[in-house]
Amino acid sequence: MILVLESGLNEFSQNDICLKLQKMGFFTRLVAQYGQLIVSVDGPGEDSLEREVAKWNGVVEVISGRNSFYLASRRCNRRNSLIKVGEGAATATFGDDSIVVIAGPCALETQESALQMAMGISAAGGKVFRAMIFKPRSSPYSFQGLGRAGIPILREIKRQTGLLLLTEVRDPLEAELVQDEVDIVQVGTRNMSNYQLLKHLGQIKKPVLLKRGMGSSIEELLCAAEYILAHGNSDVILCERGIRTFEHYTRFSLDIGAVPALKELTHLPVVVDPSHASGCKTLVEPLTLASIAAGADGVMVEVHESPEKAFSDGTQSVSPAQFTRLIESITKVAGAVGRKIV
Repeated sequence: MILVLESGLNEFSQNDICLKLQKMGFFTRLVAQYGQLIVSVDGPGEDSLEREVAKWNGVVEVISGRNSFYLASRRCNRRNSLIKVGEGAATATFGDDSIVVIAGPCALETQESALQMAMGISAAGGKVFRAMIFKPRSSPYSFQGLGRAGIPILREIKRQTGLLLLTEVRDPLEAELVQDEVDIVQVGTRNMSNYQLLKHLGQIKKPVLLKRGMGSSIEELLCAAEYILAHGNSDVILCERGIRTFEHYTRFSLDIGAVPALKELTHLPVVVDPSHASGCKTLVEPLTLASIAAGADGVMVEVHESPEKAFSDGTQSVSPAQFTRLIESITKVAGAVGRKIV
């Protein structure tokens, strides 16, 4: 159950409402987001209290616990959330009329190759660099990323290129290690339901890119986002990256319909990862352009200087030259739908 409180309610009255509920055996958490003050109420029999609590002073509305993603919903915030990433000259905003391009290798391999790719992506028009040093993989024998050894490389990329950096984390410890080194923290598809990680990321002041689980519904994605929002972090970017279906020609099936559907349901920005969705470099461009036409706020593309030699996901990585041509195509499609590349 969620209680929406009067926006100007004083701290004493807020605490009084929480204390009443706690004495009745409920767990409460006070959250201030999007200009609203809410109390989440957890415990057995909470639904039976709805009528009674609705009469309390300071309570504007009582929302059933069946509304599982209130903070992420248009009901809570009708305006699109604008998530600004970075500071000074190096900034990007997700959710306005611009298209943000995130690009880079599946995982960092060496400092030399990472810097070469970062400089090429910057020159082509990319704004955010995929700087993955932790990689969850299906097989324990696959390349798992450079780990902590990659942190100095992150610093060097930032120093030499000024690009915004995005990296994936798998647990709270990794989040703590990189939160001061990167501009966006990514939760990968395998960790969308890692609720302890989501709760932790709700307590840090860093934008989070949350990928849809490969077998997850749109509602489950929004519920995962709600964990982050409910724990204090309003800077959440959703990512559609394809879902597992019966089709095997593409690695996954890109759910293009999820983009406009999410735009109806949530105020949070939406980006698309056509590389993981397709698993095939020849499909990356058409899926990228389709995503922008469908209303995506950004795209994430895997780029590698020598895809055939990549430590991981080479088959879905485009070359720097292909990426440059892709940027040109993105610019044209963005203009056709009233958007621009940032």
